[in-house]
Amino acid sequence: MLAGGVFLAGCSGGSASSSGAAGAPAAPGAAARAAPGAALAAPAPYAAAGSAAAKSSSAGTTVRLAPASDIIYTAELTVRAANVAAAAARAALIAEGAGGYVSNETTSADPDHPSEATATVQLKIPVASYPATLGQLAGSLGTQLSLQEQAQDVTEQVADVNSQVISDEAAIAQLRALLSHAGSVGDLLTVQNQINDEESSLEALQAQQRALSHETTYATVTLTIVGPKAKPIAHPRPAPPSLAGGLGAGWHALRVTVSWILAFLGAVAPFAAVAALAGFVTYRGWRWLTRRRPAAEPASPES
Repeated sequence: MLAGGVFLAGCSGGSASSSGAAGAPAAPGAAARAAPGAALAAPAPYAAAGSAAAKSSSAGTTVRLAPASDIIYTAELTVRAANVAAAAARAALIAEGAGGYVSNETTSADPDHPSEATATVQLKIPVASYPATLGQLAGSLGTQLSLQEQAQDVTEQVADVNSQVISDEAAIAQLRALLSHAGSVGDLLTVQNQINDEESSLEALQAQQRALSHETTYATVTLTIVGPKAKPIAHPRPAPPSLAGGLGAGWHALRVTVSWILAFLGAVAPFAAVAALAGFVTYRGWRWLTRRRPAAEPASPES
């Protein structure tokens, strides 16, 4: 009986401890120890998805893409070189090496004074290599005298032209579809005229689109090369508007207007004089005829 009582007490104690462990919350240490196991026991596809999400989130916070923009780059560079012709040839080689070309070239040289020769070369350089090529031109042709750079953002203009091209193409497609269903000859001619107008507008827009694309693809560098004794060619810059400039422009406009009015009056004066003389003669003649006309006799009482 004693052995049986001890056995029953041990069984009840074991069941109570197991039920308490199942119903009570796990200890923090146990949870911390169980977490790595749970993570290791996670299925492979979910683990791969989690790692990919983590990589994408980290890449999204580190990668920054600049918005696309269309910019027209222009520069005016003036250098002094010992040999103007050789410097112009070297500038052309530098531009061609960068993928560009020479769009215009003007040379002025006097055989008696070769040191006063000048040359103006317009270069088209790809935008990707524009800064490096400009630095090479400024540093390898001679002594740099001046450098002016401009940048014009034409992103909105390019987007507007592209949108108009797409709209015109869609309109032409719709008109051609309508042309196949035209019933009478009048409707056929009307639709064809509209198609011709839309095609003319589309050609103009496409030409503008090509010009903008070329200007944003190639930077324009105007290179001026002067000889050792030649004076630098000045590129005047427009002065900002001012009160004196406005008064001068207004006074000039007033003088021009008065001059045109006086010239008009001088041109009309001979015709006006002849017309006035003819009118006066006509009036005097009419008055003379009315005076020579006999007066009507008074009527008799019988009549």
